[in-house]
Amino acid sequence: MTATRSTTSSTTPGTRARANRKRILDIAAAELARNPAASMEEIASAAGVVRRTLYGHFPTREALIDGLLDLASEDIAHTLRSLDPDEPVTVTSARCTIALWRVGDKYRLLFKLTETNLGARIEARLAPVHEHGAAMLRHGQQLGVYSDHLPAQALSRALAGLVLALLEARTDGSWTEADPDVAAARACLVALGVPPGQAGEIAVIAAGLENAHSSSAPDVADDVR
Repeated sequence: MTATRSTTSSTTPGTRARANRKRILDIAAAELARNPAASMEEIASAAGVVRRTLYGHFPTREALIDGLLDLASEDIAHTLRSLDPDEPVTVTSARCTIALWRVGDKYRLLFKLTETNLGARIEARLAPVHEHGAAMLRHGQQLGVYSDHLPAQALSRALAGLVLALLEARTDGSWTEADPDVAAARACLVALGVPPGQAGEIAVIAAGLENAHSSSAPDVADDVR
């Protein structure tokens, strides 16, 4: 009896398409960081694909930018942490800020672009951050750790605005802090009513925990294996 050969492949057309899309976005991010005015043709050339392939994934430059925003949103979703009863809420908040800063720093190129309504498009992707942040801040307020002079939802949006403002300042060179992620976490804690000295100590601890978390996390391939 002749053995039946399996026709199942570990790499399906859909998987290849997703991998190609991700590769194009990664290259587009690098090109736009270098030259915010890069055309679709220049991006296609840098990616080593014909224009038809690029336009097949992204019919317009606006669609390409939305693809980058979606990629950033996916990275942001991975940074959100649940409250750990064994970890002070201030440390968890600082860790979230540091993780979010690092994602934002990776996509700072978006602040160099002049796309129409880009600010609103970024804000729309931050909705999960606001919801998650509000829940964490509300818990801190209930514990008496954070100031309750504003509702948690408003505070969450204000802190997100603070981080975005610091990212923009980093991009335009007006803020050159040596450890910007730690400084951003400290600034957010101070805005929540934590004394500056204590906020600085917490931010340093949070950065150490985030570094350990990042180094111990297993590598994940872009392609589905």
